Amino acid sequence: MQIVILDNAAEVARYGADVFIRQIDRKPDSVLGLATGSTPLALYRRLIAACKNGDISFARVCSFNLDEYLGLAGDHPQSYRHFMNTQLFEHIDIDLRNTHIPPGDAADPIQACSDYDKLIEARGGIDIQLLGIGRNGHIGFNEPSSGLRSRTRIKTLTEATIKDNARFFSAREFQPHLSITMGIGTIMEARKVVLLATGAAKAKAIKAAAEGPLSASCPASALQMHGNALLIIDEAAAAGLERRAFYKHVERENQKLLQSLDKT
Repeated sequence: MQIVILDNAAEVARYGADVFIRQIDRKPDSVLGLATGSTPLALYRRLIAACKNGDISFARVCSFNLDEYLGLAGDHPQSYRHFMNTQLFEHIDIDLRNTHIPPGDAADPIQACSDYDKLIEARGGIDIQLLGIGRNGHIGFNEPSSGLRSRTRIKTLTEATIKDNARFFSAREFQPHLSITMGIGTIMEARKVVLLATGAAKAKAIKAAAEGPLSASCPASALQMHGNALLIIDEAAAAGLERRAFYKHVERENQKLLQSLDKT
């Protein structure tokens, strides 16, 4: 697990966007795993700018989102399909037919979960998966106690997650308590995983994910077992890390190595 600690949220977005831009530049038909929520918004804005400037193209890209609220159709303003369309897809040159989000309004949600994993496999698997992290350590909607080998499935949201997400719903608006989410096992099959975290509220979860025991109590701790996991966090989110100075030292040495290779 590589941990990159940056000064602030803006730097986290810049660094994360550069990782995705390099991926698309290297492989124009990349399969991207995407996430919703407030954390990736600044990264998406940078990808939009890169596309509009002609630095990258999404014309051959395929995407799979982590999750969706069960019971919400894609045109519902609180659905994650609506979020992705308005925050990213409508502003880049991606073919909407190549963007995939679990169907919250599926007639048979259980079958839809199985079909989603099969579709990812049919497209060759995910090249790079973007993640956020909840204050309780959840990734996607894999709440604490989720199986570390779980597949895409229906999950009940915890009270903490419902409370955290309540700010996106109006007082009289129905807020779903169920979701369809990629499982931890599904996420771990991505060839590269990039997790973003900013702010002091995420410090406890980051410490558990990076330095705590591998445990279903912190679903993000499964990333310790991934061969190519990158955590990009700001100083506030890194506040609880015991080996914080070491991670910074390693990143400085990595940057020196990359600069020396660029000169050869």
